[in-house]
Amino acid sequence: MKRENITPVGSKIAELNESRTELLNRIQGLKQDLKNWRSKLDTQVKIYRDELSELKKTLNVEVEQLRTEFQELRNTLHQQHEDVTTSLKNLGLQDVSEGAKEAEDPKVEGKDEEMHTSSIKENDK
Repeated sequence: MKRENITPVGSKIAELNESRTELLNRIQGLKQDLKNWRSKLDTQVKIYRDELSELKKTLNVEVEQLRTEFQELRNTLHQQHEDVTTSLKNLGLQDVSEGAKEAEDPKVEGKDEEMHTSSIKENDK
């Protein structure tokens, strides 16, 4: 009777050992898959970080260029404003001096008006 009991136990132990080996192989496979997945993930993260770093550098360069261009534009506009202000001041002084000359010689104005009035009267006839 003992032999009959031993055989089924022996076959069960063999089955369990085989099952254990299969499970260990599956675990090893899963560990390897996980390791590969982590490696791919790490590679992708590194690629994305590098790309983001490059984009950040490019963006910083472009922002700096825009700052420079805006500063140049500000300077140009400021200079133009100063030029216009100076021109207006000069024109204002010229207008005052021309007004003074015309006030000194009212005969010229009167003659111009008389000629203009007489030409209108002639055109009406």
